[in-house]
Amino acid sequence: MKAVRQPDLGDVFAARKRIGGLVRRTPLVKAEELSLVLGSDVYLKLECLQITGSFKARGAANRLLSLTGEERRRGVVAFSTGNHGRAVAALSRELGIPAVICLSTRVPRYRLEAMRVFGAEIAAYGQSQDEAYLKALEIQKERGLTMVAPFDDPYVIAGQGTIALEIMEELPETAQVVVPLSGGGLFAGVALAAKTISGSIKAAGVSMAVAPAMIRSLEAGRPVEIEEKDSLADALLGGVGLDNAHTFELTRRYIDQTVLVSESEIAAGMFHAFDKSRLAVEGSGAVGISAILAGRIEKSSGPTVVVVSGQNASPGFLSGLFAEHYKQERTL
Repeated sequence: MKAVRQPDLGDVFAARKRIGGLVRRTPLVKAEELSLVLGSDVYLKLECLQITGSFKARGAANRLLSLTGEERRRGVVAFSTGNHGRAVAALSRELGIPAVICLSTRVPRYRLEAMRVFGAEIAAYGQSQDEAYLKALEIQKERGLTMVAPFDDPYVIAGQGTIALEIMEELPETAQVVVPLSGGGLFAGVALAAKTISGSIKAAGVSMAVAPAMIRSLEAGRPVEIEEKDSLADALLGGVGLDNAHTFELTRRYIDQTVLVSESEIAAGMFHAFDKSRLAVEGSGAVGISAILAGRIEKSSGPTVVVVSGQNASPGFLSGLFAEHYKQERTL
């Protein structure tokens, strides 16, 4: 079998040059309260302030900008739990590329509408991201479209890795990165770039306890399927793909610690982000904060950077969550 070439630091630098005109350089801010909890400096990399509300814009932009003229004309298809589809839909409209987004019927309606508003064709199918992926493959074959995968793609991984370039330029003494972990595109890109630049950096991957597909795959030593379950961190739902060619291997190579957080801990992380930093963060974006608050991230010799990956939660849900937490505080 021919060896698969994995993306490297050169690909990440090429991605930054390619996508610079489409995405933002996001803020890196110190989190005073989390620093007190951990016992060493903690900084938040605010990808929740990225265009389309999540880090996914980086990888999607890099993949779309790599298309040939003929591929752009034919169009693209993607499968998603929400944020990737939103990024592909928005950037495809910006670039004049027809787009079809496949998602499972479990994806919340507010995420679906956020994709539709950009003019993408939406195909809802099945009860899991894996089933939505099969539908995307069917559409790809029928229409001759190009697949824009949410994580297991070298261009996507390299695009997400540009986050680490910004971190290391602004805070070169970074000793640890804490990254949400699902399919592995974000973790693989950030850990690859950060650890290639500085071999002493530690990388922790955090997932929700109810359905941690990549962590269960790492435990098994190979990609495995798991049942999707409802979670506040719904953007982390989905499998890693049994045919995974990139993110499983890169995650296994670079990960130093895996962390699981419960639903109540995710809620606490979301509330903390709002209460202390006035950040409206979705569940998947808050898991790194949750892990620190739960005492599952070790104190490092230098700064710890937590990637806050997205903000695309329903405003109605957030207001109810925050109101409940404030009510509990008043009764203590």
